[in-house]
Amino acid sequence: MNGPTLPPRTAKPRRTGLTAITDVGLPCGELETLLADYADFLDVAKLGVGSAVITPRLSDKLGLYRDHQVATCCGGTLFEKFYWQRALKDYLAFLREHQVSWVEVSSGTVDIRLSERMEIVEQLCSEGFVVVGEVGFKDTTRLMPPSQWIDELQKLLEAGCRYVITEGRDSGTAGVYRPDGELRHELLEEIIACVDTDRIIFEAPRAKAQMFFINTIGPEVNLGNIPARDLLLLESQRRGLRNETFFLGDPPESNSLKQAA
Repeated sequence: MNGPTLPPRTAKPRRTGLTAITDVGLPCGELETLLADYADFLDVAKLGVGSAVITPRLSDKLGLYRDHQVATCCGGTLFEKFYWQRALKDYLAFLREHQVSWVEVSSGTVDIRLSERMEIVEQLCSEGFVVVGEVGFKDTTRLMPPSQWIDELQKLLEAGCRYVITEGRDSGTAGVYRPDGELRHELLEEIIACVDTDRIIFEAPRAKAQMFFINTIGPEVNLGNIPARDLLLLESQRRGLRNETFFLGDPPESNSLKQAA
């Protein structure tokens, strides 16, 4: 059967169009089944809320991700926990022990000066880690002007981050979101206009936000904090197979038919 014309997607290993999930408690058996079906749609798995240090069968879980070409990261909260306790060397030893090469550097809970974060990024890059920076606060009462968002995103990239993340939490209620879950559209418009979106991972745990980013930037937008069980749904949205993204990548004649109708 000839299929419909769909927006093109790059294949793994991807540098754009990344899908990153948050894994907080996926049992290894369930994860094995999930990856057997949907690993082609998944690029990065973040072990969220600092859970990596108490995850049962952590080595087995990380092995499953490696076997399916999925990068793993322990998230910003765990980085900040070790930073707060002045134990970053122990954190790096933990990552090396478990063959985790991606590190997230954030200040969502603990105030860490931008200049210090940049120094940490440079150090981690020099030690062979893939560094991802995150900008924004988890506290919904703390706001930054767009100019500060843009400055921090750009400087973290200049310091060596492969990607930078816009904070959204796994609830979609902080950072680039209002407490009620609505996107801060004016802020995002300025970020998108000023920073290379190929190097931003937008946290978008909810379908409404995912579709906004896909329709605004394109199917190759990098999206994070995706619920693990939504991998097929998100890939369907990227490929124009949902009502809200239906006309993505349609040939001109299809758009003409749509307008004529």
